Amino acid sequence: MRFYTEQHQHYCGIDLHTRTLYLCIQDQEGNVLLHKNLPCDRTRFLEAIEPYRDDLVVASECIFNWYWLADLCAAEDIPFVLGHALYMRAIHGAKAKNDRIDSLKTVGLLRGGLLPQSYAYPADMRPTRDLLRRRTHFVRKRGQLFAHIQNTFHQYNLPRPQGMLVYKGNRAQVPESFADPMIRKSVEADLDLCTTYDTLIRDLEKSVLRQAKAHDPNTLLCLNTIPGVGKILALTLLYEIHDIGRFESVQRFASYARLVKCEKRSAGKKVGSGGHKIGNAHLKWAFSEAAVTLLSHFPESKKLHTRLKNKSGKGKALSILAHKLGRTVYFMLKRNQAFDQARFLANA
Repeated sequence: MRFYTEQHQHYCGIDLHTRTLYLCIQDQEGNVLLHKNLPCDRTRFLEAIEPYRDDLVVASECIFNWYWLADLCAAEDIPFVLGHALYMRAIHGAKAKNDRIDSLKTVGLLRGGLLPQSYAYPADMRPTRDLLRRRTHFVRKRGQLFAHIQNTFHQYNLPRPQGMLVYKGNRAQVPESFADPMIRKSVEADLDLCTTYDTLIRDLEKSVLRQAKAHDPNTLLCLNTIPGVGKILALTLLYEIHDIGRFESVQRFASYARLVKCEKRSAGKKVGSGGHKIGNAHLKWAFSEAAVTLLSHFPESKKLHTRLKNKSGKGKALSILAHKLGRTVYFMLKRNQAFDQARFLANA
């Protein structure tokens, strides 16, 4: 957990919503200078903070619509701090809660150096990252359609279709397996949607890849040297990590990527673990997938996986391998080096 500890003359805490924002401005002594509800309007916001622009810092909780506020502060050269929503328990765990109280607590945490920070992703690469995440959403929707077709075969105890449905050539004869015209129509509708998703996903991949080559081609090439890491995994790692320098240590990076479990102890005893939802779910998925594909594209890693499996079990072995890959990627990007197979196996 990282806290914002820099000192300023004025502090502004904002409880942000879709159409309105409640802002609270305090000075260094904690005196409330302004406590006001405003519409989410750039001009009205700048007019409200104008008397306190001298050494002002603005903080808001990380919710879905923080982009415009962060971009506005960047354009006006105002420091902006994004609060980590899951760590701000002083707000969410309160007995009484409303917009006025939330903004007051936010500015209090900010002024006291206790505001837990989240990463405010820069505006130049943010749209491409969001487009890549949207592509993942469409892929999962297409997967649900494939699953529905497979379940329809099981419902009527029919032999499964030959080949994988992800390949368009294997779909042509699928509707003919059903005699009932209504069932056939349902399967045809699923397949038509899959074809639409195929075209859309392919187009999105080309757009993201083209933009990635303009944003950071060296990092993209570096990530592609890892066996089993193809176009999509490399793009996901590139845009979800963004800047490896923002992680002070490999341990912080592994925690952010959800590659380690957080242990809770009290009086010298382990009382469980937590923080399963804190971190980047997209990085967790990417490293988990990379650990599986590594085994097929890097045969030498199978001995390591077998040793881990005999010691810790099959599921945990893949988790350990994903953690090791995460540490490898961290040092690759830190040192701007390609994947070293000998070093990877030697450190194992």
